Amino acid sequence: MKRLANVLYITTPDVYLSLDGENIVIKKEEHVSTRLPLHNLENIVCFNYQGVSPALMGACAERNIGLCFLNPSGRFLARVSGKVQGNVLLRKKQYVLSEEETRSVPLAASFLIGKVYNARKVIERALRDHAMLVDTAALRQASTFLKQTLQVLPQCKTTGELMAFEGSAAKIYFGVFGQMILQQNEDFRFEERNRRPPLDNMNALLSFLYTLLTHEVASALEGVGLDPYVGFLHTDRPGRPSLALDMMEELRPVFADRLALSLVNRKQVNAKGFVQKESGGILMDDETRKTVLTAWQERKQEEIVHPYLKERIPFGLIPHVQAMLLARCLRGDLDAYPPFFWS
Repeated sequence: MKRLANVLYITTPDVYLSLDGENIVIKKEEHVSTRLPLHNLENIVCFNYQGVSPALMGACAERNIGLCFLNPSGRFLARVSGKVQGNVLLRKKQYVLSEEETRSVPLAASFLIGKVYNARKVIERALRDHAMLVDTAALRQASTFLKQTLQVLPQCKTTGELMAFEGSAAKIYFGVFGQMILQQNEDFRFEERNRRPPLDNMNALLSFLYTLLTHEVASALEGVGLDPYVGFLHTDRPGRPSLALDMMEELRPVFADRLALSLVNRKQVNAKGFVQKESGGILMDDETRKTVLTAWQERKQEEIVHPYLKERIPFGLIPHVQAMLLARCLRGDLDAYPPFFWS
């Protein structure tokens, strides 16, 4: 269990939530572990599989307290809501902003500022921890370019400008990404980012992790009442979760890129787990996929101090906290959206 601001996150799978008067009662194996006043909350996000009592669901609906259900791995299941009010207003604001470029650009810029900052942090970590094993000149040059990009992004006036600078930053970042592969260099040689299909082992690993992250972020957005298919940076397209793609930009380097490098450098995955299809694309076999999923879940349990809230939370809650902050920004409770800056 973790309480952040007015949101309660139930992260222990084997607990049951019920209502006692005006209090939430959290039980584990028939023993009450926690009691909390209901009136202090605006959202409850459940990762447990034992569920919630009908009385508590009814109380949340009546008081307009958001109640969101995800499975223990973070996949969105459902959301309980009462009379239509808060979420429809939030989504209407989202839709209006998405159609007005002058108002959506600052949000889109925030996502990309987070992305470039965190990508630079990945490079800086490699320089700090493995200076003797990497091309320090190339990495420092890339880091300097990303730093300069961070200064330009807030000045952009259109999404076209943002995408141009983001494209240049991504090219520089992935241009040195292979330098951070310290083990199994031949089997995981990386020259450029490619997809649909990925044409080498590292790109296949990155694509799989990006897919996992997309689902995590989409679930988080659903949980706070936002529409994951209407974005501010990525254009609307049938079946594409544009807002999830927007928000995952800032989380890619931290959640996916760092994990991919760790899996390869620690030899938790190897070339035998990757298969080339007739199309030329590379896929992971079942055993390797299980290894990656296990590492993904373990990484989500690690704790970090959130840079904006200044509270210690599991990694896996970061998308949910960012979604909450975005919703508060759209409601006008925050002056601007604070991107996630990895430290």
